[in-house]
Amino acid sequence: MRRVRAHRRAWSGPDRERGSATLELAILAPALLLLLGLVVLAGRVQVAAGAVEHAAMSAAREASLARTVDGAQATATSAAARELDGQDIRCANSSVIVDTSGFGAPLGQSATVSASVTCTVSFADLAIPGLPGSRTLTATATSPIDRFRAR
Repeated sequence: MRRVRAHRRAWSGPDRERGSATLELAILAPALLLLLGLVVLAGRVQVAAGAVEHAAMSAAREASLARTVDGAQATATSAAARELDGQDIRCANSSVIVDTSGFGAPLGQSATVSASVTCTVSFADLAIPGLPGSRTLTATATSPIDRFRAR
């Protein structure tokens, strides 16, 4: 009878828990790393969306200050590229579309210029399994043209 009790004590003491922390860490580590990767992805999308929106506002403002339609397109494109570079956003594909129909309005009437900036941001460097490779972000902004300025 003494042998049975000695055998039970060996399985019920602190030695029974040996290695469980290592096993728990091995199970939880991949899940925690995936969660951390998703937080980084969400942050990157928010920063890129803000930069694209700011680039659209800058492009519209620069286009509204131009004197000609061709000048508006050129200054809007360069302003958007400058803003995206300044925020360190690397677009795989980008485009700037400027609506310059407001330049045709007669002197004294209100008119606007709008700029739409599209940027495809790549997530290839995050290396999260099952993650789409890129996301296309678009923002549009409008800026008024001075109605008493010669067009």
